[in-house]
Amino acid sequence: MKYRFLGDTDGLMQGIKILSCRLGFTISDDGMAVKLTKRKGNIEILSDGKTSEIRYEAKIHFFRALGILFEHQNEKIKITEEVKFKKNGMMIDSSRNGVLKPESIKKLMENMALMGLNFIMMYTEDTYEVPEYKYFGYMRGRYTYDEMRECDMYAEIFGIEMIPCIQTLAHLSKVLKWDHNLKIRDTEDNLYVGEKDTYTFVKNILRAATKPFRSKRVHIGMDEAWSLGLGKYLKEKGYKPTADIILEHFNMVKSICDELDIEPIMWSDMFFRAGSVTNEYYDPGAVFSEDIIKNVPDDVGLIYWDYYHTEEKLYSDMIKKHKELNDYTIFGGGIWVWGNMVVNYKKTLDVTIPALKACIDNNITEVFACMWGDNSNQTNDFEALYGMQLYAEMGYGHEPTKEHLAKRFKACTGEDADAFLSLSSLDYFGQPDYENANPSEYLLWQDILIGLLDSHIDRDDISNIYSDCKLVMKKNMEASENYKDIFEYAYNLANVLEIKADLGVRIKKAYDDGNRNELSRICRETIPELKIRVNEFKNVFRKLWFSYYKVFGYEIIDMRFGALLQRIETAELRINQYLSGEISEIEELIPERLPYKLADGQYGEGLNLRTLSHNLYISAGYCSHGFFD
Repeated sequence: MKYRFLGDTDGLMQGIKILSCRLGFTISDDGMAVKLTKRKGNIEILSDGKTSEIRYEAKIHFFRALGILFEHQNEKIKITEEVKFKKNGMMIDSSRNGVLKPESIKKLMENMALMGLNFIMMYTEDTYEVPEYKYFGYMRGRYTYDEMRECDMYAEIFGIEMIPCIQTLAHLSKVLKWDHNLKIRDTEDNLYVGEKDTYTFVKNILRAATKPFRSKRVHIGMDEAWSLGLGKYLKEKGYKPTADIILEHFNMVKSICDELDIEPIMWSDMFFRAGSVTNEYYDPGAVFSEDIIKNVPDDVGLIYWDYYHTEEKLYSDMIKKHKELNDYTIFGGGIWVWGNMVVNYKKTLDVTIPALKACIDNNITEVFACMWGDNSNQTNDFEALYGMQLYAEMGYGHEPTKEHLAKRFKACTGEDADAFLSLSSLDYFGQPDYENANPSEYLLWQDILIGLLDSHIDRDDISNIYSDCKLVMKKNMEASENYKDIFEYAYNLANVLEIKADLGVRIKKAYDDGNRNELSRICRETIPELKIRVNEFKNVFRKLWFSYYKVFGYEIIDMRFGALLQRIETAELRINQYLSGEISEIEELIPERLPYKLADGQYGEGLNLRTLSHNLYISAGYCSHGFFD
């Protein structure tokens, strides 16, 4: 297909050329005429099949309209879209070992442009360059000034705002672990509020973080400061209420932002916890003190983050509660790529649709989706593309029907929506109560001899489930245009789980039953095959990571595979020792397998289990943070 673009093309041709390669058209003087008209108002795409016109207000609206025009090429169309959010974007975690390469960020932004998403934040706790501190982000894959500047310039091509996203209070354990930062460390995770050196540090990181970007805005974090004031602060200054410490620090950080002429936005949870008698964030009964209300300026955006709830009313009530503090409320939802081996779309859809409906009804103008990397960023960020499409379509006034999303997803990414949705089948087996579980994660890594989670394997068809998943992922891999590597990863994960998911249960049963023939068969056939499959998966995982992410951080995944393979080898050794008579019993197989859950049962029953700490289910004796995190 050939197009020629006429009219208000200023600042657009570079982006058109980039996206023409993705969409499969050429720019030619003898192509279909597309008139571009920039003006206030809704997006309009008109075509009689021979000539077309795109009417748009912002640059990002044009690129979304371009994708829609291509989707309906050779058709007579008159499409109008109402922009529901002034800002609609993504926050990608680059602090949990996975640091997207600049070329990956650019690829993501091309998808965003066609979807119509217009801002992006790379969440960087310490993974950016600060000249004053050599150890800041040391060996963590930190972004250089030039890398971030390059990405920001690429974002500008499409009208995407790139906002630095850092931490200025908590979530700084990777920085504060170095002894030379003792002066500014309150606790393992928190800065020492009130210390002069702390504010020198904050000023330096704010200056470095914002320097590469055109935007004046900066996300200063300040969430989940659980132990604030309970370490060095408590010893040297005595006890002070958390709310007072938060306000003291916030006012200092705000003054630094004013000095640097930058505009902060921040998470809101610590203000809410200070106003809650139960220290809860989602507490509708939270009461804000006069000091908090008075000290939260109208020009600081408060981000209401919530990726958990399914009731539209709760979102609406929380938005109204935020507006008691100020009117500048931003919503941060989530695409569930964290804590899993694959994306969780059941949960993503269940929480996103009511959340965005509430945002529209309550006139929230800025929304974004968080893509956290908890548990070492095991899920590739590009698995979130369908969730990004959901944010885009609701942001332009569309009902999030499966049919509409599938058409737009195909147009924007070239991929099949059902294929991406099927990635979640490795965790979600169809029962409603499985929607928050992550069995593919814990069944992969847990020890086959110790079996801390074996009592939760409450079905005997788990192997067949993963056999079926394997077939689906193979089909998706063969059909995918642009993301064969993601489906190859999922295929190999299912290939491992096909024989490993319940292997510990089978070993324990054979031992308890005195079935030496079955134990022998497992050692001769199953375990050697498992080692082959684990090694194949390891190689595919590594190839995928190195394609999208910087190399730093993958060493954690290597350590996990190393531990997994070593423990499989030890299990093989122990069983063979038992079968040969070298040992009279296998001590690891004697204890009863107990449920792995908290006293209140929050982890669920059976396979409806979600675990977020890798260390806690590889060994009962390994309960502190270590190299597996």
